[in-house]
Amino acid sequence: MYPIIALGPILRMSEPKRNDFLKTVFSRQDYFKLRLVENLICCIPFLAFLIYQRLLIIAMVLLLLAILMARFNMDTKTNFTIPTPFGKKPFEFTVGFRKTFLAFAIAYLLTFISIMVHNFNLGGFSLILVVLVCFSYYSKPENVYYVWNFSTSSKTFLFGKITTCLTNFTLLGLPIVIALSIFFIENVNILIGFAFMCYAYLTAIVLAKYSAYPDEMNLPQAILLAMCLMFPPILIGVIPFFYSKSVKNLNPILHDSN
Repeated sequence: MYPIIALGPILRMSEPKRNDFLKTVFSRQDYFKLRLVENLICCIPFLAFLIYQRLLIIAMVLLLLAILMARFNMDTKTNFTIPTPFGKKPFEFTVGFRKTFLAFAIAYLLTFISIMVHNFNLGGFSLILVVLVCFSYYSKPENVYYVWNFSTSSKTFLFGKITTCLTNFTLLGLPIVIALSIFFIENVNILIGFAFMCYAYLTAIVLAKYSAYPDEMNLPQAILLAMCLMFPPILIGVIPFFYSKSVKNLNPILHDSN
């Protein structure tokens, strides 16, 4: 995995559009020298560590790849679309999952490691990681048209958004919860309580988004959410507050659609 990480920036510098431009500016010989220097600069820190670890064969392979890739263009763009199980309920999880699917792979890997080393806290952190990624999906407001298009009441709209968020989070977090429940059965009560706490925070973030709609969440919402993270009982008052603000903001938009 270490040399693969090193090849990441080298691949980006091998894109055809970039290098076609360089070929129009430099002669063929100067172009190759420039690309070679670029690739070597990227991989030298990795080569140094591999040599320090006496992994000379891997270091030689990495160096050879860096030299060869200076000769060729590689198109890193693809038409492949990552499938998601969230297509029926756009758009936060459909778009967000495709951008952050590697974070879930890391979360599941951390869960596996926590089981191997028998560390429940590490497994709990993997669930926190899933929650934080889901939080990020609600940082940007959608166009007013996408809300107006629902043609429903504000309360029904918010209920649908919250239900979608919690359902999709359950799909993403269930493998972690099941695995931890099996291998840390003595901590099942803590895990269940923590899962319900995650539901409360996700409900708050959805309502916080629409409490500022159609603008982005601003400082007041951020302060209240931060206070909830530090002192969860505040959620009892914050969730209804966000809900009332959301209904007030959505009423003009959704009533117009009716």
